Amino acid sequence: MNMMRDLNLDAVPEPGTGTGTRRQFGEVILDVKNISLAFGGVKALSDISFDVREHEVRAIIGPNGAGKSSMLNCINGVYQPQEGTITFRGKSFRHMKSRQVAEMGIARTFQNLALFKGMSVLDNIMTGRNLRIRSNLLLQAIRFGPAEREEIRHREAVERIIDFLQIQAYRKTPVGQLPYGLQKRVDLGRALAMEPQVLLLDEPMAGMNLEEKQDMCRFILDVNDEFGTTVVLIEHDMGVVMDISDRVVVLDYGRKIGDGSPDEVRDNPDVIRAYLGTSH
Repeated sequence: MNMMRDLNLDAVPEPGTGTGTRRQFGEVILDVKNISLAFGGVKALSDISFDVREHEVRAIIGPNGAGKSSMLNCINGVYQPQEGTITFRGKSFRHMKSRQVAEMGIARTFQNLALFKGMSVLDNIMTGRNLRIRSNLLLQAIRFGPAEREEIRHREAVERIIDFLQIQAYRKTPVGQLPYGLQKRVDLGRALAMEPQVLLLDEPMAGMNLEEKQDMCRFILDVNDEFGTTVVLIEHDMGVVMDISDRVVVLDYGRKIGDGSPDEVRDNPDVIRAYLGTSH
């Protein structure tokens, strides 16, 4: 992979259209300390530490097999690390189930789409409201009284997300009939329906053409700016990473080899060596 290639996303706006400036970072919202993860004798992560500040776009990059997805899986409770802690808004944990992490305010999209292909766009995004539904199953089934009013509120929230993602024309279309780029947008919408404080994106632009990548970049920046959502993303396209990220952490064979601004990472000899196999 060419570390120096520029995607040239000239049309991608800065967050907060009209201001020309990026959102100011807050304090550390997510702190990863000394995380180690092994499967049998294979070490996926070795003593990884980095932090994420509120309102920033934080990228995790590295060659294939570097441990990027494993790191996200540790953060959102899919994997349980053998060592280290993860602190979210002052609460530290190592062994946390995915539902508990979601209830804390961390949402996740996956590299491989896990949408309900026979369901409509609206219904797929509605599944992201599951954690916020308070009515029991019986009341939901008969749509009576408070349950009906609650469903209306959730559907209104989903409709706002559909408008935000500009997929109104497909709201009743089965997801399986949509082009791949639009399916990725629906996946993002489902995560946004959880109203997360931190959004974990695992290769949100994988398999997209240039136009689809430009659209997704805009949506990620708008989510960060308009919703105030902190974004942590894995991405292989270095043009995308350099254009939209505030800070970048670099993994290679399960170890951290770089951490800093896009410019600092781009000029890091260890990072260049990991991507290009050369010291220049």
